Amino acid sequence: MLSLSGIFSPLSRAEGLPDLGDVSQAAISPQQERQIGEQSMFEIRADKSYLDDAEINDYLNEIGYRLAANSSEPGLGFEFFAINDNAINAFSLPGGFIGVNTGLILVAQSESELASVLAHEISHATQHHVIRMIEGQKIDTIASMVAIAVAILAARSNPEASQAAIVGAQAGSIQRQLNFSRANEQEADRIGLDTLQKSGFDPHAMPAFLERLQKATRLLEGSTPSYFRTHPVTSERVADIANRVQQMPYHLVPDSLNFDLVRAKLQAMQKTPRDAVVFFSDALGEQKYGNQTAQRYGLALALLRSGLTLRAKQEFAPLHEESAQNPMIATLDGQIRQANKSKDLIEFYRTATQNFPQHRALSYDYAELLLKAKRFDDALKLLNEQIISYPSDPRLYELQARSYAALDKRQEEHHALAYNYALHGNLHGAIEQLELAKHSGSDYYELSTIESELKEFREIAAAHTKNSR
Repeated sequence: MLSLSGIFSPLSRAEGLPDLGDVSQAAISPQQERQIGEQSMFEIRADKSYLDDAEINDYLNEIGYRLAANSSEPGLGFEFFAINDNAINAFSLPGGFIGVNTGLILVAQSESELASVLAHEISHATQHHVIRMIEGQKIDTIASMVAIAVAILAARSNPEASQAAIVGAQAGSIQRQLNFSRANEQEADRIGLDTLQKSGFDPHAMPAFLERLQKATRLLEGSTPSYFRTHPVTSERVADIANRVQQMPYHLVPDSLNFDLVRAKLQAMQKTPRDAVVFFSDALGEQKYGNQTAQRYGLALALLRSGLTLRAKQEFAPLHEESAQNPMIATLDGQIRQANKSKDLIEFYRTATQNFPQHRALSYDYAELLLKAKRFDDALKLLNEQIISYPSDPRLYELQARSYAALDKRQEEHHALAYNYALHGNLHGAIEQLELAKHSGSDYYELSTIESELKEFREIAAAHTKNSR
């Protein structure tokens, strides 16, 4: 089993956690910057707006990794995630953690527009803008710096409320840190535009996206998008980007199918099941706009959520051939088969997970099916393989814990639940599970690992407690 410290910082056991004390006398190290980001993610994962959807987050990481590979720091350890919020916003945390609001994904009219925002945020991360601003504010402890995550979450919708949400840190200075300077924005634009082009996306999408947001802002008087509040946009900035892209050749970059599928999934999730059925039925009937495959996918998904399983199966039928080529369609195929109690489900999932071994949503459903069939060892084998690839996925540890519980392996069960709780931002719950694991077995190596993890997480929890006073 992996250790909890291995999930978070890539620091050696000898180094332990970065110093949580005074950092005012020295520049923040890359290890400390990563730790700030990781501890900020405790706050974000524990927030109800964090979108714990493997398919949407995997898609963001697919696009993000493609861009990051052409950035100045491809080894930064980027992690991209979605926030379930209709406000148009995205943000970059220290250490390469980048959040994207669902509202921004839906308002983007092309994959290149979405990629332009990610490229911009990647540039904020590689230029270490947030850390440079934090250093300039003379905040004394890393624990205090973690409060910036709370401010980012609050500032998405109400900048004034964000100051009240910050506990134990200088509210005014944190709020100012959210608002990048013109120089920061211009630098992120320039570097992001270069990254966008090198990654094979359309660089003209960047000024097009900002210009459209500016026009919408003028029409909606007094309702400035969150993206503009935290990323100041001026006419000069838009003109500068537009002038730069004029020097670049234009070529049509088609959207991937996954871009349209993710948007369809978000639309189905954000509407009531009945409204989603009407929306996608009308879109398919008119056949005037949008990707018909994605619209049929959205309709089948909405029907499934409405409990209309037989009709979902009928509407999905034209997509069966495509399900062998696309993991999101294959995942929906499996869910519709389960809802209709189809035969040979185990064989379907065995083949699907072989075709798409890195698609977590398929693995979740397959593991659930194996557990239901009481094939606990097979479920563990599948989950252990997935955890190697995705060591920061709390759902995998929850399924792993259930597998261990079914096999009456109590120490392993509590140890896996500790990982699940920690990754959901529940540090105290993780500590409780580690204590239970400590008293549930006698394996020397396992006990040694648990003791070490208990020490580390008590230090983090103590720092959080001190910061909240």
